Amino acid sequence: MTFFKAVTGAVIAAVVATVGWADTPTLRASVLKFGTVNWELNTIRHHGFDAAHGFNLQVQGVAGGSAAKVAFQGGEADVIVSDWLWVARRRAAGKDYVFIPYSKAVGGVMVPADSPAQSLADLAGAKIGIAGGPLDKSWLILQAYAEQAHGLDLKADTEQVFAAPPLIFKSALSGEVGAAINFWHFLAKMEASGMRKLVDVADAATALGLDPDTPLLGYVIKGEMLRDNPDLVHGLAAASRDAKDLLAANDAEWDRLRDKMNAKTDAQFAALKAGFRAGIPAPGPVDEDAAARMLALMVALGGDDLVGEARTLPAGTFLQPGS
Repeated sequence: MTFFKAVTGAVIAAVVATVGWADTPTLRASVLKFGTVNWELNTIRHHGFDAAHGFNLQVQGVAGGSAAKVAFQGGEADVIVSDWLWVARRRAAGKDYVFIPYSKAVGGVMVPADSPAQSLADLAGAKIGIAGGPLDKSWLILQAYAEQAHGLDLKADTEQVFAAPPLIFKSALSGEVGAAINFWHFLAKMEASGMRKLVDVADAATALGLDPDTPLLGYVIKGEMLRDNPDLVHGLAAASRDAKDLLAANDAEWDRLRDKMNAKTDAQFAALKAGFRAGIPAPGPVDEDAAARMLALMVALGGDDLVGEARTLPAGTFLQPGS
């Protein structure tokens, strides 16, 4: 009888657990296979922050940002990572997408340690390697800053080489380009490898009247999910904050993640950890006035090719308290 009761109890417990799991919504995140967001997503899953906030996080790795957007727009993914300017562009075109802040990390201009350049003005005539293409936000901000600070037409007075981030990284280290603009984690590795930062994009943005604390990258979800299942959306935001809080304070967590970070040296590992921590946005609402100023600058610099029909910040772009 005791054995029967034990077996029966185990079966009932298994059924209850299965039903509970079935009732837990799954959130499908489609992200770059080797993107830095995986460090946060891994932390969420490893520590059960998703389950603690009422959902099951499923991560789908893709080869590029375009593939993630196709999956998202086609209903194959529930959340992706992109910048809020893309969200504003899509909202202006009638798509109900919403942005949840993830990172405020931005890059800068890196030059060899022995480069004579001391400011952007000294790059006249130089070859600059740029990741992200001609409409990369950092590149646009730096152009505006060069004009304001030095009267330099950075686009006309330099030679640009556009390529994938890993290629720009290698070209910069080999000396094939005189300066490089890359995504923040590659810049961290470049600095750890002996290159120096000539100009920080955050400093350039500040000089232009922008707020460098405005988070640029974030999780993107559809407005219908926010309407139909607000607990799920706010659960994602809460799980993200739990992971950020842990990564901001716990060095042991970074030791656990190290083999996923592609850090070749201790210096690169330390730089990547510091860079991620520096990019963690403060909790609380996004300053929409600051975002509107950034959008206005992007309209002036990138026009329709960058922001489409967006001319002012569309209402509802950001997930705010009370959304």
